[in-house]
Amino acid sequence: MSHVIAIDAGTGSVRAVLFDAEGRPVTSAARDWHHDPEPGVPGSMGFAVERNYALVVQVLREVLAASPVPAAEISAVSATSMREGIVVLDAQGRELWACANVDARAGEEVAELAAAGDVEKQLYSRSGQTFALAAQPRLRWLARHRPDLYDQAATVLMLSEWVLYRLCGELAIEPSNGSTSGLLALATRQGDPDLATLCGLRDDLLPPVRESGAPLGTVHRRASADTWLSTDTLVVVGGGDAQMATLGTGLADAGEAMIIAGTFWQQEVNIGQPLTDPQMRVRVNAAAVPGMWQAEAIAFHAGTAVRWFRDTFAGPEVRAAEQAGRNSLDVLTEAAAEVPVGADGIIPIFSDVMNYRRWKHAAPSFLNLSLDGGPRLRAAMFRSLLENAAIVADANLAMVAEFSGTQPEEVVFAGGSAKSKVWAQIVADVVGRPLRVPAVTEATAHGTAACAASGAGLYATPAAAARAWVRWDRTVEPSAKNNEAYASVKDRWRRAYAAQRTLMEEGLTVPMWQAPGT
Repeated sequence: MSHVIAIDAGTGSVRAVLFDAEGRPVTSAARDWHHDPEPGVPGSMGFAVERNYALVVQVLREVLAASPVPAAEISAVSATSMREGIVVLDAQGRELWACANVDARAGEEVAELAAAGDVEKQLYSRSGQTFALAAQPRLRWLARHRPDLYDQAATVLMLSEWVLYRLCGELAIEPSNGSTSGLLALATRQGDPDLATLCGLRDDLLPPVRESGAPLGTVHRRASADTWLSTDTLVVVGGGDAQMATLGTGLADAGEAMIIAGTFWQQEVNIGQPLTDPQMRVRVNAAAVPGMWQAEAIAFHAGTAVRWFRDTFAGPEVRAAEQAGRNSLDVLTEAAAEVPVGADGIIPIFSDVMNYRRWKHAAPSFLNLSLDGGPRLRAAMFRSLLENAAIVADANLAMVAEFSGTQPEEVVFAGGSAKSKVWAQIVADVVGRPLRVPAVTEATAHGTAACAASGAGLYATPAAAARAWVRWDRTVEPSAKNNEAYASVKDRWRRAYAAQRTLMEEGLTVPMWQAPGT
């Protein structure tokens, strides 16, 4: 019994990946899922537990049907998920209410809590979270608008723990995902009743805390009938998606850092103490390794912006790529590589640097465009988007260094954007440090599978499994000349963004995104 399965319950899809004993993906299956707004509730995004459990069942059945080994040979299964999404259960373990991570119904509750003296400051100093993403405002919304459900509530689970609960019937909350709820204390990695009562909530809603890699039980009979998993298969605690991705590339020591470059870019830095930023700009979570924490900052819509540009402005490049049988983003990136540092002076206004306490982004725009137009202008605009993501990531890493003293010697660069050699070189040049690009394309599932393997006794710890499995594709060295040139580019961008932020704050332009209640 040497194979394991990782279930990844993401924002837009659920996936199951079967790994062998060497950490190699064998087969996988995925299903898109959608989160529905509740009628009459602005900003809401519910999580349909029965419909989505059926999709979990489907991907597991597909993986097992395609597996070269029988179900009895799968030693363990674990789960990761989008963070911040929660499921509320009653005392009999029945789901009462659930919401996805993108749920933003609680704007009024966020504003109320933020106005209540230093409540948010206390929450942040003890949990590493603000009201932008934490569970307390949503639970206050539930108490106010669905008091019958709130009164019946007995347990709050994160989505990854809900998947495991469906498989084995055991309740638990895990620090790396659970800490994003704002209900766990950073210092102890345990539930803190004061973090609930501070916000006017009951203090009895959390299940026991179990660390990543801990066995919860075995697949119970009903779940076995649903999924085709064996009742001998262990169900093992996983964690939050970003923390699993970090773990999946073997990063388990203080001072190690990673940029997860996908639709959003997350900068994760391991810190050996539960420190928080005095200015509340950076999120701090428990890592998926006991005694380790992670400072996290996010560049918004880095991946979204390049796809938006392609679909909106790059018709000639898209047609040329189609005629040549090539990927249009590759064609755009090659053209961008011919544009020098600074993108011909174009200043992109998209994601801002992280500000967890007051999280807003200015209206999307390009400044300093030439009226010459044509392919060169499109190439420069596209390059500016690549540079924007790198500049924000660099500024976010600098913020973490400011309050934690952590200066990583190198940075792991993973995710879909890391496949681009041009983009990776831009990032290396901007941050001025080597980038290590892993060969694995399943970093989040990889870390989750490492938890399953550890829980099954195949490795001593999840970190040991991940380090044994990780393989590297390449190292990208920075250009000292380009790094020096980017100093003035970064300064111009900061000054221009500040002006655009002012226009947004004055209501003259519409923010690209803002946190509920801000």
